[in-house]
This record gives sequence, C-alpha cells and structure tokens, in this order.
Amino acid sequence: MNKTLPSLIATAWLATLAGAAQAATATAIFAGGCFWCVEKDFEKLPGVIEAESGYTAGKTTNPTYEQVSNGHTGHTEAVRVIYDSTKVSYAELVEYFWRHIDPTVKNRQFCDIGSQYRSGIYWQNEEERKVVEASHGALLKSGRFKEIHTELAPASTFYLAEDYHQDYYKKNPVRYNYYRLSCGRDARVKQLWE
Repeated sequence: MNKTLPSLIATAWLATLAGAAQAATATAIFAGGCFWCVEKDFEKLPGVIEAESGYTAGKTTNPTYEQVSNGHTGHTEAVRVIYDSTKVSYAELVEYFWRHIDPTVKNRQFCDIGSQYRSGIYWQNEEERKVVEASHGALLKSGRFKEIHTELAPASTFYLAEDYHQDYYKKNPVRYNYYRLSCGRDARVKQLWE
C-alpha cells in the first residue's frame, strides 16, 4: 500500500506529538485519608491527567481493600497522580496536597481513623525528596501548625485498588457526596487553611 506524502507527514507529526506528551508525563504519590477524596481533589487541578486510587507504604504484597482496611498490612490508602510536568510542577502538587489534608493528626484523616488513613508524601527520587523536605520545613517555620504528622518517606510499591474504587466519586456521586459531607473533610480543611 502506497502512502501519500501528506499521510506520511501527518503520521510523523502525530508520532512527534505523542512522544512530546509522553515525555512530559510524570507521577507523584500522596496519601491523605480516603483515596476517593484525594483522587477527586487532584483531578480538579489543571495539569493533572489522572489520579489512581491504591495502597502504598505497607508490607503485604498485592493487598486487597479488606486487608488494608483492617489496618494490619501497614499500607495507607493513597493516590498515584499522573500529571503533565510542563503544566504543573511537583512542588505545586506538594503545596496543593497540604491544603487538602489535615497534617495535624496522626493515623487518621477526618472521620477515618487508623494507620491505613495516615497522610503521607512518598518521593520517588532525590529531587522530589528535597522538594518535600523544603515544603515541610517551610510549613513548620510558618508557625501555622506546632506539629505535622504527615509521613515523609521514599516511595515503595504502589498497588492499584480494585476497579470499583477507581473514579468512585464519578460512578457513585450521591454516596460519595454524602460520605464526604458527613466526614467533615471540607469543613475541617477550610478551618485549617482559610
């Protein structure tokens, strides 16, 4: 089959665009209590392509929701944020994250209690570690909080949560909105950050 010159140019142009888009894609891992809520919060941020719910910072291989929710695997509910680094930086993601959690509590977030709901920022390289530690230091120095209990640690294996947890806020808006309101997440965030 003979391809015309315009067809070849269009194919090369699309391949170049795809390569450029792929080169700008990066990931970041955060835990802020209920992963449904953290997923929704990040998916509102310009430059974020997608947030995936999952589990990290634990000791069990391929944990299930039931295992993690009982608090014995060491995991925390987390999200893997896939973002376009030409539109939003890792530092901006970290600053955005702080303002959507309660860093003043240990082993809980809002109405969810237990180590599986602890907040955390999990860096994937030395550059990210420096950003996280600088941001944490600046927040402490600001005097806004006496203590910050958010876990800061190197990333470990991130396990995707079951399909029914992915985009839960879109698939089950009534249940999700009731949960979020009754948990007091937005009210507490407003109290802490405004």
